[in-house]
Amino acid sequence: QVQLVESGGGLVQAGDSLRLSCAATGRVLNIRAVAWFRQAPGKEREFVAATTWNDFGTNYAGSVKGRFTISADNAKNTVYLQMNSLKSEDTAVYYCAAGFSPSGRGNTYDYWGQGTQVTVSS
Repeated sequence: QVQLVESGGGLVQAGDSLRLSCAATGRVLNIRAVAWFRQAPGKEREFVAATTWNDFGTNYAGSVKGRFTISADNAKNTVYLQMNSLKSEDTAVYYCAAGFSPSGRGNTYDYWGQGTQVTVSS
């Protein structure tokens, strides 16, 4: 089993930056990729970004490309999501997920964290 714990969420203003962290523990060798998804109230969960542990296989949703950066720290088994130029539409609960490939499809990930709230005020 793999456990994922997100942190770093909060309330910020539009245009601000925020960095989310996802710490993985347990059988980390079972996973090859970590992703971020988000879900806003009344909306379906959507893919944000994904990466392999070596950062070679990154993948971004079009809505965040150029503003968000995903990166992995192998030594700490932690994946980060640096979010810049935040917009009100980025408001959502952000979830970390782990699996075998940096796919944009949620059903390809086997492990999920509990989520962290990000609220962007305009």
